[in-house]
Amino acid sequence: MPDITLLIVDDHPVVRNGLRSMFAAAPGFEVLAEAADGREAVALAEDLRPDVVLMDLRMPGGGGVAAIAELTRRGLPCKVLVLTTYDTDTDTIPAIEAGATGYLLKDAPRDELFDAVRAAAEGRTVLSPDIAARLVTRVREPRSGSLSTRELEVLRLVARGTGNREIATELFISEATVKTHLTHIYTKLGAKDRAAAVATAYDKHLLP
Repeated sequence: MPDITLLIVDDHPVVRNGLRSMFAAAPGFEVLAEAADGREAVALAEDLRPDVVLMDLRMPGGGGVAAIAELTRRGLPCKVLVLTTYDTDTDTIPAIEAGATGYLLKDAPRDELFDAVRAAAEGRTVLSPDIAARLVTRVREPRSGSLSTRELEVLRLVARGTGNREIATELFISEATVKTHLTHIYTKLGAKDRAAAVATAYDKHLLP
């Protein structure tokens, strides 16, 4: 059986080196390359076609969720296993919606990580127990009229003062799609413009 090929994506060199060493010492794995951000990850995945991409989420120069969405959009066969320190709904839900096969925290034991990579390579979903439990709760208790995860992403960028063109670039979507999301946001929040939408979102505790 051929080795499972990997692309490691993390903005911290120490983390990348640690993961590379860990997998190099274990039979059945081959690390093809490393990337420091989401944009580099997409380019390398396109070129190298790894079986599994180990993806961090929050990285300067291109985040993991946007990279996962772009990999999905391009139809690349690699499976994405998120490996991060963040386990909030605002991190997990967008990553899974974007196309991630699994979601694991960085404090997972080594053997659990190896098993997760093998499962991801086979196309099986892998979720840490805490995240799985929270997703079940979220599905059972949907919030009526709430913003979608993509709309929340757009709104968070709007709150930072990001323009439509920059939002489109950050999220790998078109400006027209950004405008559509904004229209839906305004309608759901009963806001007439960007400033009002952001203010209402803070009032409703939709933004941190």
